[in-house]
Amino acid sequence: MRRILSIVLIMFCFCVVRGQEFRCTVTINPQKLMTTTQPYETTDKKVFDNMRQALEDLVNGRRWTTLDMEPQERIECSMQIILSQRTSATDFSGQITMQLKRPVWGSTYTTGLFNFIEQNNLAFSYNENQSLDFDPNNFTSVLSSVTAYYCYIMLGLYFDSFAPNGGEPFYQMAQQVVQAVDAAQYSGWDSKSARNRYWFMENHTNSAYEGLHNAYYTYHRLGLDMMTKDQAQARAAIIASLETIQQVNQTRNGLLSVQQFVDVKTQEIISIFTPAPAEEKQKVYDIVRAVSPMAAQKMRIFNKK
Repeated sequence: MRRILSIVLIMFCFCVVRGQEFRCTVTINPQKLMTTTQPYETTDKKVFDNMRQALEDLVNGRRWTTLDMEPQERIECSMQIILSQRTSATDFSGQITMQLKRPVWGSTYTTGLFNFIEQNNLAFSYNENQSLDFDPNNFTSVLSSVTAYYCYIMLGLYFDSFAPNGGEPFYQMAQQVVQAVDAAQYSGWDSKSARNRYWFMENHTNSAYEGLHNAYYTYHRLGLDMMTKDQAQARAAIIASLETIQQVNQTRNGLLSVQQFVDVKTQEIISIFTPAPAEEKQKVYDIVRAVSPMAAQKMRIFNKK
């Protein structure tokens, strides 16, 4: 952990690299194609196996930063694509789910940072033997751009949780990916929908929501990472981070990134504060209720314990 904190400070230094940043597991689920009548349904799984391998090679094999990370420091994440339609031999559509975890200092526990299901926005072309490349300065393919975009978002969240504004350069790279895609031609990139790629980037690059970065750092580095040393102090930091999230939500109600934070953390917060003093539990419940009434439904159970 200390090593990760130190390498954030030299993020853009040129260095001799020894490994990549991600250890990502990719799953391609074609079951809907197999069970529905479509012009190009197939039982040949080779194209899906190649697609999975190409995505894993892109995420795990490419250098996304100039950081020098050891194999044990690689970032654990997963990507699942559920294919729902195949309109030609090379054209697919479906949904993508991204999950990201972070280790907690002094324990074997890992905490969720990102768990997002992007429904009905993924439409792309893929040739059975195609490898995937990404060029930050030029658009190459939808699948490459979507993958790169989420890699940068995950890097942003991950390093925000270790250092103040540690993820800033990665959100800027995600912004660059968005700007390189023709949003009018490809779905999921414009600002019309409230739950698409544009808004995660916007929320984390808009200075009006700068508190998001502080909340990730305070919750994880000053909160979770300190639980084995001083639980009362760690809980106080987590409450402070939730208060910051509430303030960001007051700036603009219903921000996608705020809702994602609360959705990912609700069960964890319940576990942390169930044994806490009543006044702390009440404060946490009030904050969550103000930010996400749906999440507060789960909190009612915890609040009675």
